[in-house]
Amino acid sequence: MWLLGAFLSAVLLGFYDFAKKISLKDNAVIHVLFLNTLFCALIFLPLVILSYTTDVLDGTIVHVGKAGWDVHRLILLKSVIVLSSWLFGYIGIKRLPLTIVGPINATRPIMVLVGAMLIFGERLNAWQWAGVILAIVSFFLLSRTGKKEGIDFKHNRGIWAIVLAAVIGACSGLYDKWLFTGGIDRMLVQSWYNFYQCILMGIILLIMGRGRMQWRWSILFISIFLSAADFVYLWALSDPDSMISIISMIRRSSVLVSFLLGALIIREKNLRDKALDLLLVLLGMICLYIGTN
Repeated sequence: MWLLGAFLSAVLLGFYDFAKKISLKDNAVIHVLFLNTLFCALIFLPLVILSYTTDVLDGTIVHVGKAGWDVHRLILLKSVIVLSSWLFGYIGIKRLPLTIVGPINATRPIMVLVGAMLIFGERLNAWQWAGVILAIVSFFLLSRTGKKEGIDFKHNRGIWAIVLAAVIGACSGLYDKWLFTGGIDRMLVQSWYNFYQCILMGIILLIMGRGRMQWRWSILFISIFLSAADFVYLWALSDPDSMISIISMIRRSSVLVSFLLGALIIREKNLRDKALDLLLVLLGMICLYIGTN
């Protein structure tokens, strides 16, 4: 079942990336990111209130547990890690075509894989290694495709922002697995890290909140798609049999959804070359699925 959760999370993440791209057009990154964290916090606020003041949600999958500062400080650290990844990710997706950003993000599981092997002792079989290798090859092909659009992977700030977002995001995935290995309540983590992120972004907005802001309904859908994607992701990750290296790789197949939306709606360029990169990513997902089963 944790595999199903990982695939569902990937689909939702594809729509999440598309909503970000639409929302950031002619809008300041900090304003959009603050609204994202605010709406995410508001989505989980009723669940926290009902869990802490009534027994309505007792025994359900959306019940939010309680914990002391020893746990909340770990959740606060997660908030800092995730928010840092989001900030760089928003900067990158604002500057780059969606059909470039997606495949770069798809290489994130490679970083998670190395960490999972070193920290959790996870080991991959031949099929799973084949999936990882295909993902690596797709990244190098993508850098060649990017040059046709005038994007120099070595010197473009948007590329570096996306790479930093991927590295920090990989650290976040490993940290998530460590948290749940320690038995921390899944809904407690998802609810409170959204609250802490909203507070942190509020402070950042007060200090650096300059720039243009035009309301679009896609901004609200960023939070809806993200909250749903994270919910099924954390549910999958909390399964004792789950493998963070596999879940992370499957979640990156969200690139297929964002690519199609970028091609059909935004009408981005050089789709034929990028389609080859995506094909390698898809083949990598298939190899991982076969290897896991």
